Amino acid sequence: MSIDLLPRRADHHPSTTGGRASRPVTHVVDLPPVSAEHRLAGSRFTPFHRLIVTGLVVNVVTAIVLALSAPTAAQLLAATITAASVNMCMAVLIRHQYVVNALFALATRAPLSWPPRVRAALAKVYQVGGGVHVGCAISATAWFSAFTLVLLTHPEIGSAAGVRDMLVGVAVAIAADLILVALCARPSMREQHHHVFEFTHRYGGWLALTLFVPLTFLVAIDNGGNVLDAVLGSPNTWILATLIVGAAIPWLQLRRVPVEVTRPSDHVALVRFPTEPRPRTGSASRVSRTPLGEWHAFANMVDPGEPGFRMAISKAGEWTSELIADPPEHLWLRGVPTTGVGTCARLFTKVVWVTTGSGIAPCLPHLLNDPTPTKLVWVTRHPERTYGAELVGQILSTQPDATLWNSDELGKPDLAELAYQAYVESGAEAVICISNKAATTDLVRRLQQRGIPAFGPIWDS
Repeated sequence: MSIDLLPRRADHHPSTTGGRASRPVTHVVDLPPVSAEHRLAGSRFTPFHRLIVTGLVVNVVTAIVLALSAPTAAQLLAATITAASVNMCMAVLIRHQYVVNALFALATRAPLSWPPRVRAALAKVYQVGGGVHVGCAISATAWFSAFTLVLLTHPEIGSAAGVRDMLVGVAVAIAADLILVALCARPSMREQHHHVFEFTHRYGGWLALTLFVPLTFLVAIDNGGNVLDAVLGSPNTWILATLIVGAAIPWLQLRRVPVEVTRPSDHVALVRFPTEPRPRTGSASRVSRTPLGEWHAFANMVDPGEPGFRMAISKAGEWTSELIADPPEHLWLRGVPTTGVGTCARLFTKVVWVTTGSGIAPCLPHLLNDPTPTKLVWVTRHPERTYGAELVGQILSTQPDATLWNSDELGKPDLAELAYQAYVESGAEAVICISNKAATTDLVRRLQQRGIPAFGPIWDS
């Protein structure tokens, strides 16, 4: 085993990392200059943001075309609610576990013989779901607000059937609900008050779906004629049915399962699910202590010869801290294991994994089980003291040339320099970074600006 350490000054001396001898690196590969060709690729305007803008532009153009057609109030009412329903359906279904898995499966089927640029583009599939979700969710909120505005400004709508007050009341409630959900989904809210974001997203979504049912019947009554025929003949009815079925599927798969918890330290818990089927490498499962409480996704690890799978849960907030301090005997699982960003490693012949601290947890399934050759760069505080000698030993047995940087002894490194050196020396085709938001964004941006395929989470949920 060799543990590489970048020298930060000329008088750097060898040290130890977790009791293992380490050696300084005698040569540091400097980052190449920013490439004019790849400057846009490394900009902050990522595919995630481009998809959001694309969705908004398509809906704005649709709204302009609708306005130029000079529709009647009834036509405007029908068009706005249909547009809202279509966008809401796309926003919800693109994040469905089966749809996410299908997108990843399709994108990662590309053979390694394809050009690296094509494979690097396909690897960004993990940004598709978030971009489409946000763009369509904003558009759905805008369209339904327009629908409500049409109702409020045309008092004749619903008056003949005597349903106007109920129609307006339900519409206003849905519009207010959607606006609240959108406001609480802002990045700053997700980061600073994630429990508020999760609560409003889940229960606000359920409330909107529930209220859409009476709204569909009220609109049908206002149209006159046979109500049942009007409901069954409306595209909104079938869109709503699709949404309800899609939202219900993960909850119909809800189950309470026994777990076995070991704690290598007070910073991490290894949670085993012995009765569950073995999931595929690169997937994550959502767990909770109570079905109506907080849900968190963690990477699934499969150990050869062991039943089920396990998760490495590191201390990163109140929920994880409580789980480590008070290990449960059972946890709830919802839905099916869902493919994550690390699966894009399958598109390359070799990948450098760069992680800091507890970011090692979602990397572990790939480091231990993924057939794609890997090179690990791990920056953390005393690895064995924090994660236990057994787990660190297991990592190093599969990653004998890993670069471990003990930040307690060596201070904070330049992650991009570490990643680039590992990329050059290992002959890898791509870099995947799992760290905090600032570090991940900075590393991915700097490497992409130099034409190096680099990927990492985008914190879109």
